Amino acid sequence: MTKLNNSFSIKNWSQDDQPREKLRDKGKDVLSDAELIAILIASGNKEESAVELSKRILASANHNLNSLGKLSLKQLMEFKGIGEAKAITIAAAMELGRRRRLVDNLELTKINSSNSVFQLMLPILGELPHEEFWIIYLNNSNKVILKSQLSKGGITGTLVDVRLVLKTALEVGAVGLILTHNHPSGTLKPSNADIEITKKLKLAAESLDIKVLDHLIITEKAYFSFADESLL
Repeated sequence: MTKLNNSFSIKNWSQDDQPREKLRDKGKDVLSDAELIAILIASGNKEESAVELSKRILASANHNLNSLGKLSLKQLMEFKGIGEAKAITIAAAMELGRRRRLVDNLELTKINSSNSVFQLMLPILGELPHEEFWIIYLNNSNKVILKSQLSKGGITGTLVDVRLVLKTALEVGAVGLILTHNHPSGTLKPSNADIEITKKLKLAAESLDIKVLDHLIITEKAYFSFADESLL
């Protein structure tokens, strides 16, 4: 049997082309996504280098890191050269990236537009395969006092407890509310149930001098604002 040619191995590349050395000498910003993943997995398989393997993994996720972060361990392990340890390493790196986005958004404490709500909630709701309903509680300066998950449901909908929303608002001293939920289907059109619960919460909150300022439907790439569309 002819021995496989190992010239594709990263170890045989020029030092300038090796991902670890490139990061060390030129900085992390110059590396491609595939090169960064190659550093995580360290090696490829008998037919391809870690970089080539990483390119194939990325291609399976349409070269989208958010989509890559959704791949299960089982899906990652379908690639030759990716065992459980490497799959876990990739999944851990993707989760760290997601959490970093959450930490960054903690600095966005003042809500001044529907887009600022979207940026605040996208890391929480954007990639979920099921529907969740969250309430953002604001003070009189439109600063976030609390973000709270109200309910978690199936892809077809979620239950909303109006009394719990108002109880929490009084406890934290909120004067404004922003309703947010995601549509895993990707559609931005509000359902009749979305419209009805918005009206119900708005009417109930007004009796306590609390304003419902907006309701956002969030998908992975976009959002729908009731306030922007004059539906409040």
